[in-house]
Amino acid sequence: MRVAGEHSWANNPLVSDSLPPGWLPGRATPLAVPARHYVTGGPLAPPYPPGSQLATFGLGCFWGAERMFWQMRGVVSTAAGYCGGSTPNPTYEEVCTGRTGHAEVVRVAFDPARLSYEHLLRAFWESHDPTQGARQGNDVGTQYRSCIFFHDAAQCRAAEASRSEYASRLAAAGYGPITTEILAEAPFYHAEEYQQQYLAKNPAGYCGLRGTGVACPLTPVGV
Repeated sequence: MRVAGEHSWANNPLVSDSLPPGWLPGRATPLAVPARHYVTGGPLAPPYPPGSQLATFGLGCFWGAERMFWQMRGVVSTAAGYCGGSTPNPTYEEVCTGRTGHAEVVRVAFDPARLSYEHLLRAFWESHDPTQGARQGNDVGTQYRSCIFFHDAAQCRAAEASRSEYASRLAAAGYGPITTEILAEAPFYHAEEYQQQYLAKNPAGYCGLRGTGVACPLTPVGV
């Protein structure tokens, strides 16, 4: 088990006095991250190369998830971060309290001419167990929940279609219902510098990715 965004404060509608009771206030200043991806050399934040598209996935610990995505041909860059909660610019320690609402996620910048969103979805589904709720294996907590943040209507349709298809495959294999959330794009906050491309810098580090062994078919959806 592990041990322990671009959105500025001015542009974020969530301020400390509007947070749910007991939730952490966070901070106005984003966490510092390198300008370039440790592996691909691509930018860690926008602007990305012309024609790039974004995808955002949560599938447990972001260390192994980020490595899985950056190894895919057609990926321009990846970034580990926090998304889906209310606390602006949280730290890892704050997210682990469960009082930010965030999930650990990977934001993927990819070239759609070389890699389709449907291929990213297949990698997402096959690389974790989307039936586990607020955990992935030994990693327990709402920050490890399974989630997809879509960036446009086409991604939403593709994600929902793939979830439906994969749910049928999992049920046939004896698994319970999928608990994956499919949500509209939310503010993305970069994780700390040491979290970025962690397994490239620490090849023997922890990787919690564990798929179910159930194959996910590609589910093309027209735009």
